[in-house]
Amino acid sequence: MKIPNHIVLFPDGNRRWAKQKGLMSLEGHKKGYENLLDFSEWCKNKGVKTLTAFGFSTENWNRTKEEVDYLMKLLESCLVDNLNRYEKDGVKVRVIGQRERLPESLKEAINKTETATAGNSSLFLNLAISYGGKWDILNAVKEIVKEGIPVDQIDEKLFESHLSTAGLPAPDLIIRAGGEMRMSNFVLWQAAYSELYFCPKLWPDFTEQDLDLALTEYDRRARRFGK
Repeated sequence: MKIPNHIVLFPDGNRRWAKQKGLMSLEGHKKGYENLLDFSEWCKNKGVKTLTAFGFSTENWNRTKEEVDYLMKLLESCLVDNLNRYEKDGVKVRVIGQRERLPESLKEAINKTETATAGNSSLFLNLAISYGGKWDILNAVKEIVKEGIPVDQIDEKLFESHLSTAGLPAPDLIIRAGGEMRMSNFVLWQAAYSELYFCPKLWPDFTEQDLDLALTEYDRRARRFGK
């Protein structure tokens, strides 16, 4: 079976999962982040080298202050409380997105985690926090303009070197849980030729067997890249 080198994950449906169980939506987010840790381990064990997971989008800032504050704290604890696990499992962690908008304590946790795991190589985990695909593209354009690069020197390779995912391979497989079938402003440039897989299960119910089904479907597809 061919295994994707780079998987992008939409862990969608946390709030709906909590509502179905009569819980507060915040409990759904907590369960969702716990499942993300397991998903990372499943991917590593199956030979996936890079995982990019949507943690908090630019649009998520429009949620209630209570929910946003909770998510910021949850993301912080996800990094701080699991640092030993990342180091033991050889996971290299990096955060992409609008870091300047994040609380200072979260930024400190990000810096500490990135530094401590920089030498790891079993899995490259990208957490997208305050990230949006349109923002990523616009930010790359602004950097290119700021650097004064002549128009005739701008090509796809140079443009990609200014994206937040610079240096990473393009995603091979995008998995979205939760039943929705859209890209929701995530890795818009990078997903040009990614295989898309949509799972109807809400993210907290997503299991290793569901990942196996996605990988089986990926293995079945012929990737022609327009040829």
